[in-house]
Amino acid sequence: MKYSIVLATVAAGLALSGCERPVVVTPAPTVVTVPGPAGATGATGATGASGSAAMKGDTGATGSTGATGATGSAAAKGDTGATGSTGATGATGATGAEGTQGQTGKTGDTVVIVPRR
Repeated sequence: MKYSIVLATVAAGLALSGCERPVVVTPAPTVVTVPGPAGATGATGATGASGSAAMKGDTGATGSTGATGATGSAAAKGDTGATGSTGATGATGATGAEGTQGQTGKTGDTVVIVPRR
């Protein structure tokens, strides 16, 4: 029994020390600076000395002119084509036979075709 009370006390101490405790953070006080009345304007400062002018560089040399190319040779003239031959003229056809002359004053038979209904 002696050991059980000691063991229970140690277990309770470990259990309670393992709990998370919130930490209270106190913010630092804010300092507000209030400006006082403005003083008199100070005197204007002296103007600084001007710097020396920069040195101008030399002008570069001009490049040389390139060589002119050679003129090309003239093209050769082509041959003239051959003239075509004229075609043969066709033969003239024979004159047709003359028809027979009709008989004057003779009446012929007239045929009338009546379509079916």
